[in-house]
Amino acid sequence: MSARILIIGAGRSSSALINYCFEKSEALGWTVTVADADPAAAAAKVNGHPRGNTAWLDVTKTNDRRDLISRADIVISLLPAHLHIEVAQDCIRLKKHLITASYVSQELYRLGDEARDRELIFMGEMGLDPGVDHMVAMQRINAIRELGGKITAFRSFTGGLIAPESNDNPWGYKFTWNPRNVVLAGQGTTQYLKDGKLKFLPYQRVFSRTWPVHIEGFGDFEAYANRDSLLYRKRYGLEAIPTILRGTIRYPGYCEAWSALVKIGLTNADFPILDSIKITYHEFMEALAPSGSGSVKDRIAQMLDIPTDGPVMKRLVWLGLFRKKRIRMRDATPALILEQLLLTKWKLKPDDKDLIVMQHLIDYELDGKTYRDVADLTMVGQDAEDTAMARLVGLPMGIFARLISEGKIAATGVHIPTMKEVYEPVLKEMEDYGMRITHRTDELTD
Repeated sequence: MSARILIIGAGRSSSALINYCFEKSEALGWTVTVADADPAAAAAKVNGHPRGNTAWLDVTKTNDRRDLISRADIVISLLPAHLHIEVAQDCIRLKKHLITASYVSQELYRLGDEARDRELIFMGEMGLDPGVDHMVAMQRINAIRELGGKITAFRSFTGGLIAPESNDNPWGYKFTWNPRNVVLAGQGTTQYLKDGKLKFLPYQRVFSRTWPVHIEGFGDFEAYANRDSLLYRKRYGLEAIPTILRGTIRYPGYCEAWSALVKIGLTNADFPILDSIKITYHEFMEALAPSGSGSVKDRIAQMLDIPTDGPVMKRLVWLGLFRKKRIRMRDATPALILEQLLLTKWKLKPDDKDLIVMQHLIDYELDGKTYRDVADLTMVGQDAEDTAMARLVGLPMGIFARLISEGKIAATGVHIPTMKEVYEPVLKEMEDYGMRITHRTDELTD
């Protein structure tokens, strides 16, 4: 049962994972090494735990990386997705199990046969989204199939938000995840299926098309479509399904205001602004506004076809976009300027609590009637350090590492967590850490 656990990465989402591993280390006989390019960050997370070690690691240094991996039994990689492949290849070579929270690339899937030949378990998409969303989806899909139901529609929405008691800004949002990903959200192909018809949303329309979401006990939200919902048909065994949609949840009003930022050009990451280090936010907005009479705010509102004193403009003004304060960033793109502004405005206060909400809506036919299976998942964080986001990203990986070390996982090769032997114990244990899932079934009538 004893195992040597190597965690690569000591960033924002690592705390809950590292704490879980230490919590289980005595009973399981684990030693836990946290490796990072910033040794101080790793040391802060280990915090002198008697079963913990720290290591400096530049993951591009092949020999250093292999040396660390060679001394582990289970490797948990929190690296950016594009760096997993080299770690995975080392795990194949050195016969080590691998767990990640990132999307599994085709390159990684191609290692499946080699992993099986070496009786290795490679589990990807073991975080929140992707991860817990897969587990809840498959739990409900399989329950419906066991009843004999025919699934006709699948909709899944997830959001990392701020809890109502800490929601003190007009956007209803603060950063608990990678700010760059938030700023660039919605870019690329967005497609889904509705009633057997393929639907595309170009980037400039993604935040203008929203769906209402109601979470019992937390109220009303809105959701915008994720990039490619069609990827999930095969993964969930829903190839013939006529309607499938995955989306991201936000508080009402967020999407309309973010759509305004897109239309203005503030999310563009393709070109640097000339003299950005010298100009003010007001001058930056003047450069983006159409020419004409009236203030910059008036002309921006006119361009967006919205009232100058309406809720969208109030959100833009609150961000500080019209202040006569210097940007002080050299050769910055609009997206980078926006990101740096949001880092200040959307920063968690020490006592802020975040909120994760997830909803799966699955329509199915059974005995001549149509039903909707509704599963709501919620978790509220403790504070700015112990966030629900960090728990829901990190804990599934820690729990899965425990299942491997206890010999409870039979599926070798490269997988995502859609198997019962994975999702049942992981979801059950997550409830001990504050995750709540409620479920109901509604009969649909025409």
